[in-house]
Amino acid sequence: MADGFNPRRAYELEGRVIIVTGGGTGIGMVYSRKLAKAGAKVVLADIAAEEAEKVADEIRESGGDALSITTDVKDEVMVEKMVSLTIEKYGQVNGLINNASMMSVLPRGDWFNIPPDEWDSVMQVNLKGIFLCCRAVYPHMRNQGGGRIVNISSSRIWEGQPNRLHYTTSKAGVIGLTRALAREVGGDNIGVNAVTPGFTLSATQIASSSSNYMAGRDEGKCFKRPQVPDDLVGTVLFLLSDASAYMTGQTLNVDGGQNMH
Repeated sequence: MADGFNPRRAYELEGRVIIVTGGGTGIGMVYSRKLAKAGAKVVLADIAAEEAEKVADEIRESGGDALSITTDVKDEVMVEKMVSLTIEKYGQVNGLINNASMMSVLPRGDWFNIPPDEWDSVMQVNLKGIFLCCRAVYPHMRNQGGGRIVNISSSRIWEGQPNRLHYTTSKAGVIGLTRALAREVGGDNIGVNAVTPGFTLSATQIASSSSNYMAGRDEGKCFKRPQVPDDLVGTVLFLLSDASAYMTGQTLNVDGGQNMH
């Protein structure tokens, strides 16, 4: 930013290498496709190997640049290998979207019926996974002079939404992680911010939600329509770009005005 703010290039992602965890399915798939259209080189780090490779093929066939790497974000060895393969192919990593999470497979119900091992599994994916991915990209971002990390939380935390207590708790933890990590890596010119999406009509949400539950999710919004994955893309791309270069430790809520933060 030594030459000042350049409005013509502020949102440019051309040639930047962006890792998207869970990038082959659900909302992550949308991030991957739109990042590629913005000119980024996209690394799809997803445990769903077949789906991620299919999306990567689509991106390449459309003239984009994408690499699919099978990754379980709670597995330290797999995460380190994923980042190593990214560096091996592209020589750098400019951005990381920590999007992978355990949600759609979780039943809704009373908190006291949550099995302890299910609680642990949610924390392993939704919190430990972010920690491992941030730790793996950190030395590369530091050595290259900076980078951008975007952690995906959930608007559930603003209203204390019940019936998936472990999921809501893990997503609240993402905010604490984001704030503390921003202070730890700010001196390395690494920005760390979070997004809290509202209930979004992705394929995974639709598959795990009843029609009655989905029908009530638009109540209280300012915008009287369902939220779709494309509604999140602009915010995420903004946080990866130079337009947010002096912004870190922040949480942007994107839920149509249901919760005002």
